[in-house]
Amino acid sequence: MDTERQQEERSPAVAAMPKRGEDVRARWAWAEPEVWTDAMLAALENGVKGGRWYSLIDKVWKEGNLKAAWKRVRSNEGASGVDGQTVFEFEKNAEKNLEYIRKSLQSGTYAPTAVMRTYILKPGSHEKRPLGIPVVRDRVVQTATRHIMEPIFEQGFAEHSYGFRPERGCRDALRVVDAALKEGRLWIVDADLRSYFDKIPHDKLMALVERRIADTNVLALVRGYLKQGIMDGMKEWTPDEGTPQGAVISPLLANIYLDPLDHLMAAKGMMMVRYADDFVVLCRTREDAQAALAEIQAWVAEAQLTLHPEKTRIVHESEGFDFLGYTFRKGMRFPRKKSLGKFKDKVRMYTRRANGKSMEETITQAQCQPAWMVRLLQTQLPHGVSRYGWMGTTQTTCHSSETEGTRPMAAYP
Repeated sequence: MDTERQQEERSPAVAAMPKRGEDVRARWAWAEPEVWTDAMLAALENGVKGGRWYSLIDKVWKEGNLKAAWKRVRSNEGASGVDGQTVFEFEKNAEKNLEYIRKSLQSGTYAPTAVMRTYILKPGSHEKRPLGIPVVRDRVVQTATRHIMEPIFEQGFAEHSYGFRPERGCRDALRVVDAALKEGRLWIVDADLRSYFDKIPHDKLMALVERRIADTNVLALVRGYLKQGIMDGMKEWTPDEGTPQGAVISPLLANIYLDPLDHLMAAKGMMMVRYADDFVVLCRTREDAQAALAEIQAWVAEAQLTLHPEKTRIVHESEGFDFLGYTFRKGMRFPRKKSLGKFKDKVRMYTRRANGKSMEETITQAQCQPAWMVRLLQTQLPHGVSRYGWMGTTQTTCHSSETEGTRPMAAYP
């Protein structure tokens, strides 16, 4: 009975034993219903012949899927790509634009446009992170493709990865780290992959995609995304490695490439917690941590990636380590200095007298921050704010992956 109950309580991202149709749908509630029928979900859980999926391209260009993809792109808004077309301009002729996409996919004439390269500063650093911004049309097609691919790969993803996965987030990863530390796993492998998204080898990534997807047209779409031209100022070039940060499908592809490492560490009995390319391994002894680092180094070399030599280390919890914007040290967890400094800049922006916003607007914007940030804002906003019903707020009203601030770990949920 206990085993059955545990299976029923597992996340839909890690499939339990197949049940009745309505239970299958509930476990995969996040999957796009325009694509994933009850029959397809049942096949997903029961397994398909040879473990590979054929005949998927017709589901990419399905009218309902394209409309659902466009709805997501519109809600995310985002900047325009190299063609200068904004989401709002696309929306003016949305039906016509979606029909054009559908016909180009059906005829095999669709080809992605170059992405626009832009740079943002890394938090707390002078280094810049490159982003690739696709045109709106390509964002729609990538989203429609992701609707097809994501459940196929989610079904087999390892348990302890949390970044850019349905119904998972930073809070889940932080809770697992808390629990592991309480169990006495106090030796930490703090690893950092150098320029991960920019260095993923295309051939090795496609080999992993082909293990689950056999439809040549869908595979051609993925290859097209990887080989999209990059417009950097007045220069255009074609990448031979990496997947651009900023592309809709990049987080899924990045997870696909690191999933074998997740399974390797789990098979070795090592507690690795990963969020995208940020991960830690929590061990009971220094010797275990050294063995874990050796496994990671060997896998990374084989995967043609690189560990950052200055940022990858073995450390005891008492010395402190950073993970997902928090510092863990001596049984405590609190926002790391870089995160706190970045937020103080936000506090100043929200609370300056000449911000041109009413008190209600300022409060609404502030409530979209993690709870520890909200408490800090409460100390900065003018007196009398409680009459708007905000004082004492400890939960965010907008979606946020962060959680509470400085507290003993025993007090965490």
